[in-house]
Amino acid sequence: MKFEWGISGSQKKGVVVLLLLIVMLQLFYHFFDFRSSNYNFENSDAIAQFQKTIDSLKILQLEKQKPKIFPFNPNYLTDYKGYTLGMSVEEIDRLRQFRDKNKFINSAKEFQQVTKISDSLLKEISPFFKFPDWVVKKRSRKNAFNSNNGKMKREVIEKKDLNGVTAEELKRIKGIGEKLSERIIKYRDILGGFLVDEQLFEVYYLDSLVAKRALEYFTVKTVPSITKLDINMATMSELASTPYINYKLAKKIVTYRSSVGMISSFDELTKIEDFPAEKINRIALYLTIK
Repeated sequence: MKFEWGISGSQKKGVVVLLLLIVMLQLFYHFFDFRSSNYNFENSDAIAQFQKTIDSLKILQLEKQKPKIFPFNPNYLTDYKGYTLGMSVEEIDRLRQFRDKNKFINSAKEFQQVTKISDSLLKEISPFFKFPDWVVKKRSRKNAFNSNNGKMKREVIEKKDLNGVTAEELKRIKGIGEKLSERIIKYRDILGGFLVDEQLFEVYYLDSLVAKRALEYFTVKTVPSITKLDINMATMSELASTPYINYKLAKKIVTYRSSVGMISSFDELTKIEDFPAEKINRIALYLTIK
C-alpha cells in the first residue's frame, strides 16, 4: 500500500519562514559578542568601588614586599645593597671604580655624577644618604660662604700670647691634656720663648692637627729678645748652646768653616755631612752671617 503526504501551499510557506528564522538565529548567535562590556548593570557603582578596593590591597601588598631602606653611607654601598635600591650593574661598577681610586663621595649630587643614576632614583634614595659629621659641617660652611656672596662670616677670636699662655689654658684645647701642656711649656723654656708660631709643631708627640687648633687661639705676640750669633765668629761652645744645634753638629760647622775660610750663606751649610737641611730656617732665627 502506498501513502502520499499532501502539503498545501500555505504549509509550504510556513516551512520556508521557519527555515529563515533558524538561519537568522544562527547568524545572530555567530556574530553577536555576548562578552561585550557595553551592557549597563544596575550595580555598576558597587562593582567599581569593589575593584578600587582590590587595587588598593594590591598596592599595599607591594609596599609590604618592598625592602625597607635604612640610612647608609653611599661610599660603602655593596653590590647587593645597590641592587635592592634599583641600581644597574653598570652604575654599581662606576661607584666601585671611583672608590678603588681611594676617592670619596661627599654629596648626593656627586653620587649621581659618579654613578650616572636617574633623577627619579636619586630622589628616591638620596634622603637615606648619611655622610660623616665633618662632611656635613664642611658642606654647611660652604653653603654659608655661598649665601654671603663669597664672604665668610667668621667668629673673631682674640688670640692670646703663646709665650704667656699657661698649662691650664692649653688644656682647654681639644687634644691637649696634662702631659702635652707641660711638654709645650717645657719646650718653650728650652727655646727661651717661641720666636714663630711654627715652632709649636716641633713639640714632641703633639699632633699637627692639634697644633693647628691651638694656633687658632694662641700666637706669638711677645717675641723674646735674643742676640744672634755670627756663624763665622761663634765658638764651638756658643754654637752648641744654640737651639737645633748640638755639640756634634757645632763641631762639623767649625771644621767646615775652617776649610772654606768663611761661610757666605745658610744654604752653604747643606754641604756639611748629615746637616739637618729641614731646620735651616729655624737655625737662621738664632744665627747671622756677617
